[in-house]
Amino acid sequence: MDIAIALALAFMTLLIAVHRGVLIVWPLLFTLGLLSTVYWRRGTPLSVLRQHLFAGIRQSAGVLSILLLIGAVVASWLAAGTVPTLVYYGLQWLHPQYFLVSAFGLTALVSTLLGTSFGSAGTIGLALMIMARGAGVSEGWTAGAIIAGAYVGDRCSPMSSSAHLVAAITNTAVAQNLWRMVQTSWVPLLVSAIIYAGASRLHPLTVVDEALVTAIPTAFVVQPLTLLPAVLLIVLTLLQCPVLRTLWISLGSAIALALTLQSQSLGHVAATLLWGSRLPEDHDLSLIFQGGGLWPMARVCSVVLVSTALAGLLSGQGTFDRVGRLLSRWSSPRGRFGSTVLASVLTSAFGCTQTIAILLTQQITQPHYVATQAKADTLAVDIENSAVVIAPLIPWNIAGLVPATVILADASFIPYAVYLYLLPLWHWLWGCRKGRSPSHPSVALPKIDATTSPP
Repeated sequence: MDIAIALALAFMTLLIAVHRGVLIVWPLLFTLGLLSTVYWRRGTPLSVLRQHLFAGIRQSAGVLSILLLIGAVVASWLAAGTVPTLVYYGLQWLHPQYFLVSAFGLTALVSTLLGTSFGSAGTIGLALMIMARGAGVSEGWTAGAIIAGAYVGDRCSPMSSSAHLVAAITNTAVAQNLWRMVQTSWVPLLVSAIIYAGASRLHPLTVVDEALVTAIPTAFVVQPLTLLPAVLLIVLTLLQCPVLRTLWISLGSAIALALTLQSQSLGHVAATLLWGSRLPEDHDLSLIFQGGGLWPMARVCSVVLVSTALAGLLSGQGTFDRVGRLLSRWSSPRGRFGSTVLASVLTSAFGCTQTIAILLTQQITQPHYVATQAKADTLAVDIENSAVVIAPLIPWNIAGLVPATVILADASFIPYAVYLYLLPLWHWLWGCRKGRSPSHPSVALPKIDATTSPP
């Protein structure tokens, strides 16, 4: 009973923090302290609790440096004019009669390059929403298309923090996971585009506001050369260059462009990499072209660090073992993925963050995958096709709440984010056919040991 009360109190604390805009790491720390106290009072030695915490933290150790580097890369792309150029060309290619499908496609493209739903929503997404509001286009449809597109890249970009986190906790390779994610998502992408194309005919962009397009060249030098960092990222990823090397090369090219083409000083570029890109508050584009940086990403890393410690504690104490046993009744690939979807809904609702949803879903479902001799990359892709895209569909989960707030929308986007529904549905119907073997075999999942760190 005391555990149930503690979990309920933790959920309420997380919910209040999300509602009030409190940095999520604080309620997570409170939850960590609360549950540690309860387990200690139940008789678990502090040394064992410490082992559980560090076993969880070690899961994120390898991904933290990548996350920090991604923060610097995003800031450098803004300083180099890469992101502004993407938005500039994207808005020019926008077709008024097919606005919604264009919004979905453009946001998907930018998110695939940036690897972040928050960043893509705050750049191209906000620009598209401003245009939609000015023309009277349905805000629900527009926000749904934008946030659905934002999670295309949040799920399967080489710059995606969630992709690296999933690879770390499942002991799989990011490159193989990305390829399998593309394989399992092209049909939902196509169907989503068809749906948004049909909706575009009902909600066309009747008035095209050129103010945003004309304002971008006044703040940045816009030319094809500024796209070099993005091109390098794509090419090196396709050539299967190591992730860290790819990010460093892209970062170096962006810094060079910022210093030369954008005529920024070395001190300004260094400050941008550290604190993130910011335009003057009175600038027309100040709300759109901001973000990135080592310090803002360090806050994300703190959430990942505390979340993995919490997941390690819960796993070590077997808190959700009963839930896992209830969901392990279906042994077929389709039944197993259905259980993963149910676990994702529960953890997304409880944890209020995508990170907690990913970690707890892996913790709850991994024993079932081990028992059915599933491959590690099967679990990785199943999590990517469930927890990663289900989290933004929970109204109080920051995975959807923050992007919606950034583009000046509310939870009304949820019914229209069709890609987020179609992806798990398609994977359940087709990708999990009985007897279907994984395209890229990998090592079997390790058995769980609560007192030692995962490999």
